[in-house]
Amino acid sequence: MKLLLFSDLHCDAVAARALVERSRQVDVAIGAGDFSKVHRGLHEIIQVLRAIECPTVLVPGNNENIDELREACRGWKDAHILHGSGVTLHGMAFYGVGGGIPVTPFGDWSYDFSEIAAVELLADCPPGAVLITHSPPLGAVDSSSEGQGLGSTAIRATIEATKPVLAVCGHVHVDGGKHECIANTPVVNAGPGGVEWTLPAGKSS
Repeated sequence: MKLLLFSDLHCDAVAARALVERSRQVDVAIGAGDFSKVHRGLHEIIQVLRAIECPTVLVPGNNENIDELREACRGWKDAHILHGSGVTLHGMAFYGVGGGIPVTPFGDWSYDFSEIAAVELLADCPPGAVLITHSPPLGAVDSSSEGQGLGSTAIRATIEATKPVLAVCGHVHVDGGKHECIANTPVVNAGPGGVEWTLPAGKSS
């Protein structure tokens, strides 16, 4: 199965249109949050992304909440909005959790969750799934410009426990487009430029 991974568009319509074109060559597109800027421009950027014709899995970032994302995607039949929930596509389980984890320093506008809340949201993640989170796990593609790890302990623990075939994230812009591994799980910080990824043979139907 070929995937197109992206995150952190922040209303960049040019980048979104480029992703739409690239999506024609993949089986599933995955958007790991932060489509908008501080709750603004979400409907406009989703309107561009609606031209993606393959199944598309989306989680909210910290710049939009789950209700806003669901409303913006209403009527997009191929969109699957996940937050503490999953979907099966082409025989592969996808599980998603959005928002900033741990709580960011940005203030009340940011859609954030504590590590304790994240444990509950991630509890139903099945083994061997494709895990999509807005925030990265601690210690992988999570470095600030000062080299500080900004990722989530709950997400890392979930990866270690459930061994996803792939973990997709965003949020930390410095590591956008990069990937690292936790045990045998590739962790991709997708970024707005997008990353194409093919699951190994035998990992999907």
